[in-house]
Amino acid sequence: MAVSLGLFSVFSTGGTASFANSAWFPSVRLAAHNGNLRTVRTVTSATAAEPKKREPRGIMKPRRVSPEMQAFLGGMLEIPRTQALKLIWAHIKGNNLQDPQNKKVIICDEKLKMIFDGKERVGFLEIAGLISPHFLK
Repeated sequence: MAVSLGLFSVFSTGGTASFANSAWFPSVRLAAHNGNLRTVRTVTSATAAEPKKREPRGIMKPRRVSPEMQAFLGGMLEIPRTQALKLIWAHIKGNNLQDPQNKKVIICDEKLKMIFDGKERVGFLEIAGLISPHFLK
């Protein structure tokens, strides 16, 4: 049998095992409740730490924009790419600029032509590529 008699006697009597209170298992202890043993986990300070606030990276990081994009955005000098896309889509939806037959196509007004290289019609998948040159490094 793989269980030693000393450990077995601790479990059968309902006592607390000494290995569970050692430095190897600081968050586990055995507790006796009405003669039955159960494992109790306690929260340590390492698991309850506050996460740090990270700086925005990638498309979430505010970047300087071109003068054409500034005119479209109302004078904003820096904006994240995600926020710029939200404002462009709000302009498209607010002015009903989607083609009624094919909602994937946007019919550009004068403001959109400034940032979409003067194109009359743009597919919605092209928008991210067309605004990319307006974000300066």
